[in-house]
Amino acid sequence: MNLQPLILCGGSGSRLWPLSREQYPKQLLALVGGDTMLQASAKRLHVSHSNSHYNVLAPLVVSNEEYRFITAEQLRQINVVPAALILEPAGRNTAPALALAALATLERGDDPILVVMPADHVIGNQDAFLAAVKEGARHAADGKLVTFGIAPTHPETGYGYIRLGKPVFEGSAREIARFVEKPDFAVAEQYVSSGEYLWNSGIFMMRASVWLEQLTIYRPDILDACRSAFAERKQDNDFLRVERQTFLDCPSDSIDYAVMEKLPEGLGIVVPLPAQWSDVGAWDALWQISPKDEAGNSLRGDVIAIGTHSSLVISQSRLVACVGLEDVVVVETPDAILVAHKDHVQDVKQIVARLKHENRNEANAHRKVYRPWGHYDSVDGAERFQVKRIVVNPGATLSLQMHHHRAEHWIVVTGTARVTCGEKVFLLGENESTYIPLGQTHRLENPGKVLLEMIEVQSGAYLGEDDIVRFEDNYGRT
Repeated sequence: MNLQPLILCGGSGSRLWPLSREQYPKQLLALVGGDTMLQASAKRLHVSHSNSHYNVLAPLVVSNEEYRFITAEQLRQINVVPAALILEPAGRNTAPALALAALATLERGDDPILVVMPADHVIGNQDAFLAAVKEGARHAADGKLVTFGIAPTHPETGYGYIRLGKPVFEGSAREIARFVEKPDFAVAEQYVSSGEYLWNSGIFMMRASVWLEQLTIYRPDILDACRSAFAERKQDNDFLRVERQTFLDCPSDSIDYAVMEKLPEGLGIVVPLPAQWSDVGAWDALWQISPKDEAGNSLRGDVIAIGTHSSLVISQSRLVACVGLEDVVVVETPDAILVAHKDHVQDVKQIVARLKHENRNEANAHRKVYRPWGHYDSVDGAERFQVKRIVVNPGATLSLQMHHHRAEHWIVVTGTARVTCGEKVFLLGENESTYIPLGQTHRLENPGKVLLEMIEVQSGAYLGEDDIVRFEDNYGRT
């Protein structure tokens, strides 16, 4: 039997600000171990896990259009070539994303079992996960819709719960009695003490055709919109783009609400997953699953902690010193610092909402911004000037562009730059510089085999990233 991994990359992770930003959400971060959460998800069920029981296919990935280049790059870094990288022009929750993936799968003439995995989960026991997938595959092959449940370790109010129904004929699987919304603490205590409830992991298995059949019954409006958007899809290099406006008109709903909670008795199955699991929904969840010192602290980066207990402290760019603290979260990035009590980390999303209301860039992007050609870091700036450190990958080319409101000075630090400035094309080596006048068409390329690093000084009346007019672009951004 064929298993089709499906990785959903649509989350924003606003409660993990300031590490997670709207343009660089939590699935792209390495929060646990050396791999990013996306990379760990791609490795969780890989073709190398194929055996006599099932054949694991190359993964399908559904991603927001905004993250397409960094998503593709992170997969390339771990040598994972997706069967398709489907782009959503905007998030519409998990039910439409799964519908697009099911349509893409059936288009190939196959009807595999989809293994639906959010890209922002942590699972601590790989063997337990593979064993649960093996058990779930038997039920999914029989037309059931399978989810995975986690035995609760404490009364958690941030997760949904699944009430266990009748045992299935073999193994540990149970029928789903009902789904339960996120409870308050007192109700969560009752759920945990009863032993009748599991946390809802948000991981699912079902045949592609079965998912579409259930959407036909319960949410035909979602299915119709996804069919129309998929029918007008276009291949754009490595990306599959569905028709934009049709998909934007699609209703937003989750897999749980759209279908799973409405299934008749016996059609929904839950398989217990006996592994450390977390959706890392907030900073206290990351502290719980992170290694700790003898004082119960999880410390990362350049951190000194004295008289501090049960705290999470992360430093990205400078020394962070903590004295006499307990049960706090401190997260330092080059452009923002969060200090919060662990009991209030769910409220971090209110900070993000305020930043957005005030149109502050700290809600949207880090100081370092990744692009398909490399990245830039805004190291300094004030009214009428901005200084960036630009790094261009070997062989990469920026768009042919111009600016209405700013001029630029370029200084090469390492590597070689090929510069187009109006009608002139020339090379710059280390310690050489050039000037790009306001309104002049220009382009930057790295023709070498090493990174090109340069300093760009912008000056002018307006320095926003939206003051770019692109004439040619290798990445389809014109």
